[in-house]
Amino acid sequence: MNNNSRRSVFFISDGTGITTETLGHSFLARFPEFSFRQIRHPFIDSIEKARACAEEIRLEAARTNLRPIVFSTLVDKDISATIRVHEALCIDLFEAFLGLLEDELGTPSSRVIGRFHGTAESQAYMARIEAINYSLAHDDGQTDVKLAEAEVILVGVSRSGKTPTSLYLAMQFGVKAANYPLIPEDFERDALPGRLTVYRNKLYGLTITPARLAEIRQERRPNSRYAALENCEYEVEAAMRLMRREHIPFVESTSLSIEEISARILDNIRSIPKL
Repeated sequence: MNNNSRRSVFFISDGTGITTETLGHSFLARFPEFSFRQIRHPFIDSIEKARACAEEIRLEAARTNLRPIVFSTLVDKDISATIRVHEALCIDLFEAFLGLLEDELGTPSSRVIGRFHGTAESQAYMARIEAINYSLAHDDGQTDVKLAEAEVILVGVSRSGKTPTSLYLAMQFGVKAANYPLIPEDFERDALPGRLTVYRNKLYGLTITPARLAEIRQERRPNSRYAALENCEYEVEAAMRLMRREHIPFVESTSLSIEEISARILDNIRSIPKL
């Protein structure tokens, strides 16, 4: 790795910075040969804060002798201009996209800081909150109450990624996602949990390589049969056999990000008929 492959990257926003980081990371992922030192500055909502950021960017450029990369989503033009220093590559994500929308719609966009967060009571926001509560209540097969409301029911062996995927679907997309573990008793019967059979068209499976599953379980229950590679191989094979026989679509979670897993699930949800 040469010296130029280690770059400092600033994520600067007048809000939480989630949008800035999500977009920035998507771009940076296209350059796997580089490593990045990430510096986050959320809630930069005044000229004074922006000046402090600008000075930090200049100092970082001097320290590394490399131009930092700055991703920003700053609504106020004066604040945005303040952090746009010549010592760095400054990428204003809002300006890149809002300008196009303003031209297309024939009207200027709102430049009020916090405008996005002012939609907290919107229907979409409330749907996400409701979905999060639903997914938490229906985690790991805790209850059958209102199971018919689930848009997707994730199934798979314990520690295959069902819970984080359910919560990500709820938080990001407002999807009511339940999840059920496939356990040794199911494999002995070679059948789905009885409560799930009526919702077969809502099921989506997650699988994982036995080696990775053993690693994850070892952290949770060291030196147990639960974490033994032999047991993991048995459970993964039995779960996949069951999912194939029941025609349950599934994806291997081992090498996929939660975003990729969720995208595949969403694509499947949109393609199946509703009950």
